[in-house]
Amino acid sequence: MAEQQDPVFQIQRVYLKDLSLEQPNSPAILLEQEQPSVDIQLGVDATPVADGIVEVTVTATVQTKIKDRTVFLVEAKQAGIFEIRNLPEEQMGAILGIACPQIVYPYLRGNVADIIQRGGFPPVHLAEINFQAMYEQQQAQAAGQVAQ
Repeated sequence: MAEQQDPVFQIQRVYLKDLSLEQPNSPAILLEQEQPSVDIQLGVDATPVADGIVEVTVTATVQTKIKDRTVFLVEAKQAGIFEIRNLPEEQMGAILGIACPQIVYPYLRGNVADIIQRGGFPPVHLAEINFQAMYEQQQAQAAGQVAQ
């Protein structure tokens, strides 16, 4: 008789995978009085590590510029290792694209604000992200590309 396995979803570890701060035009650009423009890009990636173990990485790139000159550029990757077992395959996309990033993202936000402040700038606080809406948008785009 086949035994029903209980679903498992556990955080094994959350860690800072990569972090860099560049100030290529310092110190001259620090004397500028003009307000810089801020561009923030986010990404989510999931990579299998072992059977039932997945690494989910949330990446942020924050670039500020005055005119065409970079004030600072921060690239950060915050990752989490999750044990995920005995879940229906149709739920895995949402777990990896919504639930895991929601756990990892607050750590990323804190690390990005901290490194920017340590670089001598007012902290840039990344906005709260609706990972469900982001996931649904990606699914709709993927479906649209397949339909074409």
